[in-house]
Amino acid sequence: MEHQIFGIRAIIEAILAGKNIDKVFIQKEIKSDLMQELFKTMKSHNINFSYVPIEKLNKLTKQNHQGAVASISPVEFVDIETLVESTLEKKDNPLFLILDQLSDARNFGAIIRTAECTGVDGIIVQKQGAAPVNGDTVKTSAGAIYNIPICKVDHIKDAVFYLQGSGITTIAATEKTDNHLYDLDLKVPIAIIMGSEDKGVNPSVLKIADKKAKLPMYGVISSLNVSVACGAFLYEAIRQRFSTIND
Repeated sequence: MEHQIFGIRAIIEAILAGKNIDKVFIQKEIKSDLMQELFKTMKSHNINFSYVPIEKLNKLTKQNHQGAVASISPVEFVDIETLVESTLEKKDNPLFLILDQLSDARNFGAIIRTAECTGVDGIIVQKQGAAPVNGDTVKTSAGAIYNIPICKVDHIKDAVFYLQGSGITTIAATEKTDNHLYDLDLKVPIAIIMGSEDKGVNPSVLKIADKKAKLPMYGVISSLNVSVACGAFLYEAIRQRFSTIND
């Protein structure tokens, strides 16, 4: 289900050939002229990459990887203009999901699964620093990843501005607010913003979001797993919309 390319020259050629590279894993502290060429190619094509220890690369492949392994996404990504415009043509109250720096592939897969079940019209993630779309993502999503559009953008803030300009209310999930989720009107066109596992929504994104909302918490532990919190937000939106349909 997951496809990989290993070897520096092979990855360079794959990028130049327009392959749908999701992420490149680079061995820490490895330097060579060819590696510099890879970095230049990744930068010019805006390819997501991260530094990892050699043990990670050896786990990804048993082949001679030369310090670089790339994963090819099992899905095609859509651009944000196409996603938003095509959705607005079909419905009056779309529901989008923005994942701000979510980094865990299994959390990503679980969120995709819930999003597909709740009728989310599209998921927007950032190109750099986002969770990889790999075998773990596909497996955890139970195949839902093939049924929901995913959009990669250069900057989450730009995506928020674009959605707002398209008449879509952006709602950031954060504990840094007095507003509870259940007090908001989620029947209108909305995009829910979920943050990273450790830091939440980026402060710069929080600043420009139309609204902020939190879930009531009564336990000693003051936070939920991001995929669980996302499920609570999405199902409250569905509850409100379902109630309207049946009124």
